[in-house]
Amino acid sequence: MEHLDLLRTVVEIFNRLGIRYLITGSVASMAYGEPRLTNDIDIVAAIDGSHVDALTAFFPPSEFYLSGEAMREAIRTKGQFNIIHPDSGLKVDVMVKQNTPFDESRFSRARKLSPAEGYFADFASPEDVIIKKMEYYKHGGSEKHLRDITGIMKISGELIDTGYIQKWSRSMGLTEIWKAIQKRLAHQKS
Repeated sequence: MEHLDLLRTVVEIFNRLGIRYLITGSVASMAYGEPRLTNDIDIVAAIDGSHVDALTAFFPPSEFYLSGEAMREAIRTKGQFNIIHPDSGLKVDVMVKQNTPFDESRFSRARKLSPAEGYFADFASPEDVIIKKMEYYKHGGSEKHLRDITGIMKISGELIDTGYIQKWSRSMGLTEIWKAIQKRLAHQKS
């Protein structure tokens, strides 16, 4: 199984079950920015307890690793669980949608994109990908998040609503990181 085949499988199952989702992380960064290697797919999904049995049935243990117990715990704590395809080593990190103003906003701003020929999927907007990457950088310091952000700004910059990013940066304590990214971009242009 290839990366985009696994994504297609997950998207089709979520759509069949009526689960709202957003593709985020590196897959979304590549959709709006520059390509890079990744072995995982990040998805935020509005999953609740009523989905557990159906999801475990759609991802059979003969092909996938998906723990119903881990899923229930993630739903309870608003955390995350994994869907793993052992034969390929590919993994989907499913983060349970939070009931926060930011998650409500980013779900309302979803974009339909075609990650591969033959299907469309719901992606987080480029602004929301940038905001989450700034948040991950704040908590973990990984330079890959800043590279992803600058890649998005270089490729899709004219489409980016910077006012939206500034608003959420202020409310989420990310203003200094956003300013540093702006400086980095200005330096790269000169």
